[in-house]
Order: sequence, then structure tokens, then C-alpha cells
Amino acid sequence: MRIYVAGPYTAPDPSSVERNVLKAIDAGIELVSKGHAPYIPHLTHYVDLRSKEKNVGLKWEDYIRWDIHWLELCDALLYLGESRGARIELEHAKKKGIKIFYDSKEIPVSEEKKFQF
Repeated sequence: MRIYVAGPYTAPDPSSVERNVLKAIDAGIELVSKGHAPYIPHLTHYVDLRSKEKNVGLKWEDYIRWDIHWLELCDALLYLGESRGARIELEHAKKKGIKIFYDSKEIPVSEEKKFQF
């Protein structure tokens, strides 16, 4: 499955933002190990840093719009926790009938993973 990882990103300080990014990456690694293809929107953290360096100034709304486009291509959403953006993503997934998981332990190993190449 293509699984969208939704969870908090924004935080009061850079080290807390980094922890949120790492939590999402860790979830993505777990999904890959189960044979799935995660989309980790938290990786746009590095796009955000670069856009600030270049004075492009992407806005929060730009990222949410970007995220929703990718979410619509996913088979499922893994909800890591509450935030303004994660709530929007969760509600959009519900509206579109996208399968929702609240814990990675709920996500089965893919059939493809059972076969070794």
C-alpha cells in the first residue's frame, strides 16, 4: 500500500520540529520494512529550510495543498498524532474513503514483502 504518514510537524522550537520529523521518518521506515511505500510529508522540512535560505517564503497553506495532492494518491493514512495539519489530512482521508490506521501495529505486512527477490 501507499501509506501517507500524518502527524505533527510544527513545534515551538527547532529541536522539537526535528523530533517530529524523525518520528515520521521512523514510522516510514517501519512501513517500508512491512513492504509498503510510505509518503512522509515531514521530509518537506528540508524544502522549507531551503526555501527560507532562498527567501522564497513558502507558506503553511502551500504545504497543506501539496500534502493533500499526495494524500489523494495514497491507499491509506497512518495518523501519528494531533496537529492542525494532521487533522486536515485525517478529515480529508475520511471524506475520500481512504483507509485510516491509528497505530503502525494495525498495518499488516504486504503480500509482496512475503516474497523475497
